[in-house]
Amino acid sequence: MKRDLVTLLLIIGLIPFLHAQNLLKFEWKFKTGDNSAWAWPEYDDSTWETIEAGTDWENQGHGTYDGFAWYRQEVFIPESLKKRAVENGGLVLRLARIDDSDVTYFNGQILGSTGGLPPDYQSGYGDPRVYTVPVDRVAWGAQNTIAVRVYDGGGGGGIVGNPVSLSVRGMEELLTMTPVMEREDHIVLNEEPVVVNLELGNKMKQPVEGVLYATTTSDFGNVIVDITKEVKVRAGGSKQIALEQGRLSPGFYNVSLVFESETDNKRVDFAIGVRPEEIVSPLDRPDDFDNYWMRARRELDAVEPQFKLIRQDKLCTETREIFLVEMRSLGNVLIRGWYMKPVKRGLYPAILHVQGYSSTKLPQNLYQGDDMVSLALNIRGHGNSQDINPGFPGYLQHHVDDKELYIYRGAYMDCVRAVDFLYSRSEVDTSRVAVEGGSQGGALSFATAALDNERIDLCVPYVPFLSDFRDYFKVAGWPGGEFRRYFEEHPEIPEERIYRNLSYIDIKNLAPWIKAPVLMSIGLMDQTCPPHINFAAYNQVDGPKEDIVYPYAGHGLPGEYYNILIDYIRKQFKMDQH
Repeated sequence: MKRDLVTLLLIIGLIPFLHAQNLLKFEWKFKTGDNSAWAWPEYDDSTWETIEAGTDWENQGHGTYDGFAWYRQEVFIPESLKKRAVENGGLVLRLARIDDSDVTYFNGQILGSTGGLPPDYQSGYGDPRVYTVPVDRVAWGAQNTIAVRVYDGGGGGGIVGNPVSLSVRGMEELLTMTPVMEREDHIVLNEEPVVVNLELGNKMKQPVEGVLYATTTSDFGNVIVDITKEVKVRAGGSKQIALEQGRLSPGFYNVSLVFESETDNKRVDFAIGVRPEEIVSPLDRPDDFDNYWMRARRELDAVEPQFKLIRQDKLCTETREIFLVEMRSLGNVLIRGWYMKPVKRGLYPAILHVQGYSSTKLPQNLYQGDDMVSLALNIRGHGNSQDINPGFPGYLQHHVDDKELYIYRGAYMDCVRAVDFLYSRSEVDTSRVAVEGGSQGGALSFATAALDNERIDLCVPYVPFLSDFRDYFKVAGWPGGEFRRYFEEHPEIPEERIYRNLSYIDIKNLAPWIKAPVLMSIGLMDQTCPPHINFAAYNQVDGPKEDIVYPYAGHGLPGEYYNILIDYIRKQFKMDQH
């Protein structure tokens, strides 16, 4: 019998409490800095401060700190759990996402790592941390020490997101629920009824019997399909179940699976996209849209750029020179960034790296090779460009009531000024200039390629922000929540004026101006910049374009994306032929 939706939602909400016992405490001992002794169980951390996992350390008293920090926790593991742990292959430590990279220790020994720490830094931000603790590593009936060494390369830092837990391996780990679709990226391109084949695998030593609840919702939260099935899977066996979705309109859909047995529960979420390039989100440009941006460009051109390079001797190598770069942008605002050029004289392609919301571009964000030049820009109000500093939250609303003063009018022009800088450099091959960035950087990439479409030759955004605002505020909790508060706090300002001003900087409205090839990459489960808003802009690009969809990625893409990005740029610029 189909379960009442309210009851189902209550069950989904209770799932974290129905899982096997979580042995971790909510709070952790925390210290910035780096010392290998902090991994040892016998180390005395009694003087360390206490912070919470699940949110970054910037929001817990460490506002601009980037670099190394450690988390520690003492955990008592009862002897009574040993038998089941032996049967199921140990414990499992879940640390959600870590911003950006980590090495995790259990009783002083390395348990696992994700990403790479300096000097071989590689962000592992988008990768979930799930580490198995072998039975023989556990001190049963005693205290055990978990220590997490974290490196943050910029922006937020620390153990962020959920779940953060330590428990005996159980149904969560040993019952698999895998959607099987025609395309690995979970995109449906035909108009036939959609069927998701769910593969259930039981790795436990006993059969599993229970009820499967499958609920499909649109990205606007409307329930489309609600399925209930009784299921039994033999020990070590598997079973395939067809979840019929019917004919679905172009868009994105979230599927929540909950499997209930008498003793345990498991939840799996995934998403599907249906003919995303048919999603229609019409342009809503104001009548003076073209004039608005023509005037902004004229105002920028009237500002003397005053380019200044300051060589960073300690960062330079035999093959690469690194500089702090300064320049003046719209409103005579001072902006800064980091510039790399190869030592060997020649003419090189260029990459402009633009940044995510509230993050800081640092020298390590520059391209690491010596066959291109690279500029990592800090737009106004970010990093070392602090002439204007609205802070976060607040940046998105800074002068949003005045289209001429709105922060993003200047931020977009900062990116155009960065292109001016690249064009001023004799080592830059101005026929091969790319712009790339993620989240806010994805929006800045769209905007730069649109507003400077004669000089940008390649646009590589991922999980782009600042798109399709009316729908955006419906499909995502943030930043819609900030704007709802803004509307409540400023009842004297008509909401329509705010939406109109946002439409000037909406990348959906700028996208038709782009002439360069576009490669857009997205995470199908992105809650921050949902796929709907990504494709609202992408579908307005008239020129050559292609997209990559990561079906299980959220707002952070898998680590291999960086290599795909660089390979794409190299291929488009025919670098192997030069």
